[in-house]
Formats: sequence, structure tokens, C-alpha cells
Amino acid sequence: MPVDEATWKFFQQHLGYSDEEMAVFRANPRNEEVLAKGPDLMQKTIVAEVVESHGCNSQHKVGDRFVFDGAGNLITSKCPRRMCIYALQALPIAIFAANELAYAGVDPNSLRFRRAGCFDVGVKCGGWGHIVMEVRVEDRGK
Repeated sequence: MPVDEATWKFFQQHLGYSDEEMAVFRANPRNEEVLAKGPDLMQKTIVAEVVESHGCNSQHKVGDRFVFDGAGNLITSKCPRRMCIYALQALPIAIFAANELAYAGVDPNSLRFRRAGCFDVGVKCGGWGHIVMEVRVEDRGK
């Protein structure tokens, strides 16, 4: 599906690209494909829900949710008041993979390895605690 000129212009302004940079951006056919499929992804919410927790210094517990928009931006108003950076660092690869599946026209919830955890190994292995999160993609508004 071709991208209209208004969309190209919006992204040039949004990204702060010069005309020269925009020409390079537009020359990459993958960028047009992503922009064409982007509106569908923007109607999605990416959720990483804590499914296991023990000894977490930040007090994350089962059921806590880290919520991102379809582009992978953290929506802090829908997240716990305190968020552990070591938990968040585990999520970019899963969020990227979900985005890639969506751009390829595949259900992002078909992601096979959808769990990630903080890098703290827990008290039994010399750490303090550990959490495991499961990533899923929901329709916006759920």
C-alpha cells in the first residue's frame, strides 16, 4: 500500500529530517512498508505482565504490567509507580520481535519465546530477587 505525501511530510517533520535525509529515508522500501502498516500497529498495546516474582527489590509482583504503545514507547501512566530498570532492560528484544511480526503481517502473539526476566539471578544463585514477564499484544482499549 503506497504512503501518501501527507504521511511522508508528517514523518519528515516528526523525525526532524532535512530534505536530503528524507530522500535517503524514502529510498529505503522497507520504510514505506513500515509506515503503511504502522497505523494498524498504533491501534495495539504491548503488555509485559509479571508472571513470577520473588525477592524483587522494586517490589514488582505477579500481575504488575509494563505497558507500551505499538511503537514501543512506555506509557508510564499505565505502569507501576516505580519501575526497575533491570526489568525494563529485558523487554526490548521481545517488543522488537512483536513489531517485526506485525510488520511482516504475522500475528505478533505468535511469538514463541514471549517471556523475559530481569538479570538478577535471585537469592539462591547469589543475587537478591528475580521477576519473569510475559509479553503480549492487545487491541488498544483493552
